[in-house]
Amino acid sequence: MENQNDYNAEEIFSKALRAGRRTYFFDVRETKAGDYYLTITESKKFTNEDGTFYYKKHKIYLYKEDFAEFNSSLKETCEYIIENKGTEVISEKHDKDFESKKEMKESTEPQSVEESVEENVEEEKDFADVDFEDDDQ
Repeated sequence: MENQNDYNAEEIFSKALRAGRRTYFFDVRETKAGDYYLTITESKKFTNEDGTFYYKKHKIYLYKEDFAEFNSSLKETCEYIIENKGTEVISEKHDKDFESKKEMKESTEPQSVEESVEENVEEEKDFADVDFEDDDQ
């Protein structure tokens, strides 16, 4: 009998999203029974005092029977955040050069603030608009 820990699920499809020090991996894998599932991995880069670096990883395993509820919860949560806090990334204010970067961005920005906010809201809605529906259903 094969040890369950020895089973290495085959990777079918993979997509990476780089976001600063973090990278998110969306990987489709196949179960022993031949069905597909999704793993979402967050990989965050850290630097040691000697200049070398290492990564910390966190994984979520998501199976088809949970896709619809997961998608609904993700979309609802993202919409809540945008509706209540907007699209501005507040943590940028803690950057030492925030004011100079903000001034430079404003001076090079050709569109109005309203257009920019609308554009960012649309981008955020697209991010949360994940479709997990199977074509077979």
